[in-house]
Amino acid sequence: MGNYWWFFGLIVIFDIFITRKVKWAFWKKRYKKGEKHNVLLDWLDAVVFAVIVVTFINIFFIQAFKIPSSSMESSLLTGDHLFVSKVAYGPKMPQTPLSVPFVHNVLPFSGRESYSTVWQRPYRRIPGLGKVERDDYVVFSFPHGDSVLKRLPADDYYMHVRTEGREYAIRQYGPLVVRPVDKKDHYVKRCVAIAGDTLQVIDGQVYVNGEPQKAWPGIQNTWRVVTDGTQINPRILQKMGLNLAELWYSPQLPGYPEMPLTAERLEKVRALVNVVSVEPNISRIPEMSDAPILLFPYTATGWTRDNYGPLWVPRKGDSVQLDAHTLALYRRAIEVYEGHSLQIHGDDIFIDGEKCDSYTFGMDYYFMMGDNRHNSSDSRYWGFVPEDHIVGKPLFIWLSTDQTRAFPRNIRWDRFLKICK
Repeated sequence: MGNYWWFFGLIVIFDIFITRKVKWAFWKKRYKKGEKHNVLLDWLDAVVFAVIVVTFINIFFIQAFKIPSSSMESSLLTGDHLFVSKVAYGPKMPQTPLSVPFVHNVLPFSGRESYSTVWQRPYRRIPGLGKVERDDYVVFSFPHGDSVLKRLPADDYYMHVRTEGREYAIRQYGPLVVRPVDKKDHYVKRCVAIAGDTLQVIDGQVYVNGEPQKAWPGIQNTWRVVTDGTQINPRILQKMGLNLAELWYSPQLPGYPEMPLTAERLEKVRALVNVVSVEPNISRIPEMSDAPILLFPYTATGWTRDNYGPLWVPRKGDSVQLDAHTLALYRRAIEVYEGHSLQIHGDDIFIDGEKCDSYTFGMDYYFMMGDNRHNSSDSRYWGFVPEDHIVGKPLFIWLSTDQTRAFPRNIRWDRFLKICK
């Protein structure tokens, strides 16, 4: 853990089990033979033990996580409850130690922050079993989650600032809450590019270093499905595994303007008797959803959600030449994630008060995308994920519930103990 103070813990352990001079569990009563137990003290002992053990497990080994949105459909579904391995990429030492146990960042019912920033620790990660690889599912802290609008906690604050202005956003949806790295909300996506890679999306196909991404079964885009004027039976669509909440039928088309389909489901939909044609929704020219104020790096690049890049992903120790183009891409990494001051005076760039024409990165970065490509807030919209934001790797689904159904039909038994891969 890189801290020699932990060696004093050996003294405590030795005394607890060997010398027994100090009563470390001061709340626990030692009963004489035949003495009646105090139920309240026994419960207190059990609760304290549970808090210590579970907190230790959550920090260093494994943590529960729930899929909150449909950005990973059809790979990971809304309502999937996962166990996330901290040892896969190495557990992080707590950066905000003063925190209420079992609560991530907000106290239930009250809505108040569950931690104090009076004591902050620097980023430190214990070596894990491996490193983030391409195509891994990864749980991480939302990069733009350092600033949160209290009345819209799930929204991207910076998007509201770009579209509505900072003062209006805070007045309408505030107050504004600033959170440390380890108290940001958690996201889960697929890592499509690791540090040092060059990523490009061409007509919806992801290319990394010039090679196409593997066609994973859960990856889906939206398609324009034209019918003979009749709707497709919802039971058929549900049996295929489609999320009915994402579908809408247009009588004017007639059909479904945006039906999210994997490669397997695409063939099944094409085979339906009332389907006339199926065409991909590919954004080649920037439209409203691809406006520069919405798509990273928020400049007139001409990129769209389906035609994006090429973009180099920063790697620790590598340098980049600084100019107007690269500053748009990497300025947040330099200023926010790596904590340097950056100023521009005319054509000159100053970092920490020194004139620079290049910058060497101090961390690795990653590019994340949701498998539900046309319904995912991911790195195309908020940029890179720094290594200190990585939380862990999903292991398996221990429970999955469908929020559109009533109990017990809402339980997806076929996903019980399903391995995440």
